Amino acid sequence: MLKDVHIRNAKPEEKSYRLPDGEWLYLEIRPNRKSGKVGKKVWLLKYRQPDNRKESILTIGEYPKVSIKQARNAADEARDLLKRGIDPNTHKKNALIKQSRVAANTFEVVAREWHANNYEKWKPTNAAKILRRLELDVFPHIGERPITALEPPDILDVCRLIESRGAFEYASRIKQFIAAVYRYAIVTGKARHNPASELRGALKAYKQQHHAALSNADLPQFFRDLEADSSTVLKLAIRFTLLTFVRTAEVRGAQWSEIDWDKAVWHIPGERMKMKLPHDVPLSRQALDLLRELHPLTGDSEFLFYTQRRTVPMSENAMLQLIRRIGWKEKTTVHGFRALASSNFYDAGFRSEAIEKQLAHKEPNAVKGAYNHMARFWEERVRIMQWWADFLDSQQHGARVIPIRAGVSA
Repeated sequence: MLKDVHIRNAKPEEKSYRLPDGEWLYLEIRPNRKSGKVGKKVWLLKYRQPDNRKESILTIGEYPKVSIKQARNAADEARDLLKRGIDPNTHKKNALIKQSRVAANTFEVVAREWHANNYEKWKPTNAAKILRRLELDVFPHIGERPITALEPPDILDVCRLIESRGAFEYASRIKQFIAAVYRYAIVTGKARHNPASELRGALKAYKQQHHAALSNADLPQFFRDLEADSSTVLKLAIRFTLLTFVRTAEVRGAQWSEIDWDKAVWHIPGERMKMKLPHDVPLSRQALDLLRELHPLTGDSEFLFYTQRRTVPMSENAMLQLIRRIGWKEKTTVHGFRALASSNFYDAGFRSEAIEKQLAHKEPNAVKGAYNHMARFWEERVRIMQWWADFLDSQQHGARVIPIRAGVSA
């Protein structure tokens, strides 16, 4: 058996020659190159292929990078493969392919693939926001690492950095994104386990902040402060949102072509709805009057509400900025209009099914919802919208609205 002293004393000759170590393991001494470089000393294992018994050579590595002990261990592993009918060269090639795939599938590469795969499911603004969050708070820390190499502590470290800024809810959201990337990696064969799913209970708890909402007692003063502002289009946008209690994105993208004047209905297409289903909003007399008042101001655009360029709808925060300007920043948000409307509908005795349908909340039964999303409880929804408009008028102008509870059909 070879010793280090034998190997060190072995000098290159004109032709390659081999020093045997035993059991077909050799160290091949190769000649010096014409460039002047000293010839290499390479560990080789001779063996017969399992399927056809032809002689073959497995290259183990160069000495001294691969020591005598390491070479013998590698030879033993190759012999074990042969006993199981596996060709060591084929096994080595497959391992290199797998290693290259692992190196190529970094977390960032897979995360971007996941993002592209889901892009059509999201609104463009949400898709951009998700990618930007990953680029700012995830990729700089774990983006270059193979996705299979990450463990729960690595994911926790990313979330802890965000928690250190006091952004506890955001840290939880980032963990959800990472977990989603891993679920995609698992089903596409790029990973076997999801380290983010093991962080349950590890992140700091946070109290969910509910959207600030007006009370009924606030409405008279709110209307007075709103009317005192000079932003005509934005004031109408706020009033229209109060009358229809839809989400900000649905109002921002509202188009004149969606208004059915004859049937008094606003048809919102599914791609602009949170639940991705078309939503019809019955328009009260007051809502129609508002639209007639608005049309001379923005009828030259496809959008109901724009503030500067007619080809671009009002900005995402335009209505919120107006609410802040008139001094109601701490008391309400645009989304809070939905909570105000909902609580009044329940107090008035309308059926919960009709209320939830008009709020465009997700139905528990997705199939049932798909069949009935347009027509369910339509007559009562029409009554709800007119009752609500009359109620808002009463708060602004002092008229009396008759409670509906006694008249609601079962």
